This record gives sequence, C-alpha cells and structure tokens, in this order.
Amino acid sequence: MALQLSLVAFLLLLSAASTTTTTAAAAQALLKNCSNNYAFIAEQGQFNFSPASFEYTIQELPVVLNWAIGNDTDPCDEAQKRKDFACRANSMCVNRPINGSVGYLCQCKPGYEGNPYLPDGCKDIDECKASNRCQNIGALCINSPGNYSCSCPKGYKSDVMNDHRCIKGQPKIILLLIVSLGVTVGFLVLFVGISWICCGIKKRQFIKLKEKYFKENGGFLLLQQLANHGGSVETTKIFTTEELEKATNNYHESRVLGEGGYGTVYKGVLPDNKTVAIKKSKGGTLSQSEQFVNEVIVLSQINHRNVVKLLGCCLETEVPLLVYEFVSHGTLYEHLHKKRSSLSFELRMKIAVETAGALAYLHSSTSMPIIHRDVKAANILLDENYTAKVSDFGASRLVPSGQTEIQTLVLGTLGYLDPEYLQSNQLTEKSDVYSFGVVLVELLTSKVAVSKDRCLASIFVASMEEDFLNQILDDDIVNELNIETVQNVASLAKRCLRVNGEERPNMKEVAMELEGMTIMAKHPWGKNANFCPEENEYLLGSSLNSDGYVVDVRGGDRSSSGLTNGNDSMQIQMLPYGDGR
Repeated sequence: MALQLSLVAFLLLLSAASTTTTTAAAAQALLKNCSNNYAFIAEQGQFNFSPASFEYTIQELPVVLNWAIGNDTDPCDEAQKRKDFACRANSMCVNRPINGSVGYLCQCKPGYEGNPYLPDGCKDIDECKASNRCQNIGALCINSPGNYSCSCPKGYKSDVMNDHRCIKGQPKIILLLIVSLGVTVGFLVLFVGISWICCGIKKRQFIKLKEKYFKENGGFLLLQQLANHGGSVETTKIFTTEELEKATNNYHESRVLGEGGYGTVYKGVLPDNKTVAIKKSKGGTLSQSEQFVNEVIVLSQINHRNVVKLLGCCLETEVPLLVYEFVSHGTLYEHLHKKRSSLSFELRMKIAVETAGALAYLHSSTSMPIIHRDVKAANILLDENYTAKVSDFGASRLVPSGQTEIQTLVLGTLGYLDPEYLQSNQLTEKSDVYSFGVVLVELLTSKVAVSKDRCLASIFVASMEEDFLNQILDDDIVNELNIETVQNVASLAKRCLRVNGEERPNMKEVAMELEGMTIMAKHPWGKNANFCPEENEYLLGSSLNSDGYVVDVRGGDRSSSGLTNGNDSMQIQMLPYGDGR
C-alpha cells in the first residue's frame, strides 16, 4: 500500500509540471484498484477530506509547487555568511515555515515588489499612486523608499487622539504665548524656590546677628546689673527691631525730636497708638554700650513724676535703643533760646522747683544715690502743662553706699561742668548743684550757657559781685512785683555756682528754698509791709539772703514736686544747711 501511495504521489508530481490542477476523474482512475484508500495533492486549505462523503463533482483543485535553497536546518543565519547568498537588494531571507524543513526562501521587503532573486528585482511600491492612504484623513501623502508618510498642510496639525487626522492648528502667536507662559511659570517656580531658600538662610543669619548685637550692646551686662541692683527685666518691655522701625517709619528724619552727645531721639507711634520717644544711641564704641546699660540701670531705680519714664528697650540692633514716655512740649532749651516763647517768671519758677525736686530725689531718696552728671536746659523736657521732666541719664552714676564722691572720667556739657570736678575728676552730688545753678541763671537771663567762648556762669557771678545784676536779667520777666524774688533766686544761683563744692548747698536745700520762695511770692501777706514788718523783714530779707539758713515751708499735703496743694496750713521753720533734711 505504501508503494501505491508513493506511486500516486509521483504521478501527481509529474502531472503538476504541466498543470497546476488535478481532476477528480484522474484521481479515480489511479485509485481504481486501491480498494477504499484515496490520495491526491491539493493546496492546503482548499479541500476538506471526508471518506464518508467524497464529492466527485469537484472538477479541479489548486496545487502549489514550492522549493527551498540549501539544506541547512537554520538556513538564514548560515546562508547570509556565504558568498552565494541568493537574496538580492531590498529583499530578506525567510526560513521555510514547515516544521522539520530545510533551506530558505527570499522575499521582497515590505513596500517593495518583484523578484527577490534578481539584482534590483525588488522595486519600491509608490503607495501614494497606488492607494493614497492619507487622503481620507486630509493629509498630504509623501512617498519614501519602502514606505510613505502623511504630512498635514500648513496651518494644520496631526491629532494624535483621532487617528492622526489633520485638524486646524493653533496660530504661532498662541503657541508662542503658551511656550512663554510655560517658561515664565517655570522661572517663577524656580525663583520662589530659590527665594524661599535664601529667606531661610537670611533668617538664620538675622537671628545670629541679633544675638551678636545683644551681646555687643551689653545685653548680658544689663541682665547681670539688673540682678545685682535688684531690678527685674519684667519692669521694662523688650521691643523688637521691627516694632521700632515701624513706629518711627524706619527712623525717618521727619521723626527726629532732637540730638545730643549720646544719641538721637525719634518720635514713634506704637501699634496701640501710644506716642513714645525712642532714643537711638550712637554706636561704634564699647563706651556707648556701657552708657546705654548705665541709663537702663539708673532709670530702673527711679520712680518720680518729674523724671522721664523708661518704657522699654531694644537690644537687637547695631546701636542700642531706649523707649521713653513722649513729652510733647519740647525742651527748656528750645523755649528759652530757640522758640523764644514768653515763659513767665512764675512758670520759670515752677520749672525750677520741679527740676530741683527731681534732682533732690535722685541724690537722697533712691535706694542708691544717683548723680545725673549732665544737668542742662536741653535735658529738661516740658509737657503740655509745662511740667518739667529730667531726661538723658546716659552719663549718670550710682553712688555706692558710704561714698560721697566717685573717681571717674569727666563727662558733661561745656558751660555746665563743675570746675572742681573738671580739675580733680572727683564726681560728687555738688557737681549737679553747679550745673543746676547754670540752669537757674538761664531762667533768669534767657541767655545760653556758652556764648562766644564765654561762660554764662562767670559773667553772672561777676555781675552779681559788681552789682550789675539788672543789666543781664531778662527784662520781659522782671517787674516791680517780682524783683525781690528774682534777686533771691539770683542769690541762690550764685551760691550754687561757688567754685568750692563744699560751699554750695545740696539739692535738697536748693529745692526747699526755691519752693519757699514760690509759696511766699504767691501768698497775699508775703509782700504786705504793714503785716508784722519785723517778721516780714526777718523772713524775706535776712534769712533768705543768709548763707546759713533756708526756709522750710511744709504743708499738710505735699505733691511729688514739693508744692503744697490747696489752702493747707503752713509751718515756717528755719533750718541750718547742715540739717540734711
């Protein structure tokens, strides 16, 4: 049977050389003597064989005759290495798809057609001419070797989400704007990131800088001194640099209230609308920091209505800052020498009494005596009621218990300096007395302390000794009603200006004497010559002009300035200067 099948196959192969079809009749004739076995050759997939229902009506079936080159089991890899490789240009080697077969075949590459075994046998297919596949999507077809591409016309773009169809494109200006916006946003994000990092670095540097300034401005020394003197940091508010910069409009020149040897004073408005005076010390030296700390320490010991009140301080800036209550009416110096305001004699006496009372308080009523060391008209502030406020304690000194003088460098203002202190460097309470004596002379004469290299104090003393007092007094304040009080004040000022400090009265005595003069000048019987003339002469004449006694006038209710209130009964007592009360 195997021989018969082989013979039939051979006959069919021979017939295939002349035709590509096999007839059913021929197959039937060949298989007449083959019992129930049938066999013939046809193209795979063209005939479904079934012995139970063999169809003789089929006249012809296609037959495929194929071949292969070589007999290698992995032909393409081996064949490409040999010189007799059969596949030509634009073709490719293909292994036979039948399992167990050997050899290889050649095929034209996609996009080419022709005979792959001939040189240049595979020709490029022009897809744009044969079938323009771009036409249905509205694109232009562009042929290329072995392939083609679709290109949208100008003003259109390929829509990736819609089968690459050409749609109306965005104008270049819009595209440019989109690109610009993207670049801008990118740079903005980058800038914000860099700024955030820089801000963090600057913030850390700023904190370190504030710590440095705190140390340089004597912050640790201040805390130590406050502890040593029994003060407390809670009594003074610590302001931040930002608060004070905002309060003074960044220390604008329009906010300057005045300038002195130890710094500049600015007007400031705090967030609660409270007006304050902010003193900005002159920086650059260790002594300035020490003076700043000294002023805080001194003011922490003071509680008096005629001494400017310290509200707080700032230690975080390059130069130290102090915050005081705002005294609205300027300085005594401005009223006497710049504004030329008509301060009456009674008002001048009021200012003298309050200033003397404040200095007496500093010398004898604080826990530790305080020497101001820079008493002058520019350091006496006036509020809207012309109440005197002693200020600027940068040069002040605390006097240790049991001491009456301090060995120190000379500090103060020319024209107000105590000559004894200037020569010996020995600072005492009497140095403030001398300076206050100069202020009294300014109140009487309305002249500056130093003029054309001449001191007002020496001119005044010489005029008193030569009986020329009336020639240097301010005519606007002197009249027949107050001439006697003016002379008494001048006599007191002369005693304050004595060269020998021991011969000067102390500030408590000066304050009491000035207060007595004020009360007696206001009392209706003070000038009544017909009322007890002997006693009147004794009280207003010899006692007030005496170097040995002062008048102590005490009332039932005494204000902090020393003035009596109301119509309280008075006691007049003659006290020697050495009493010390």
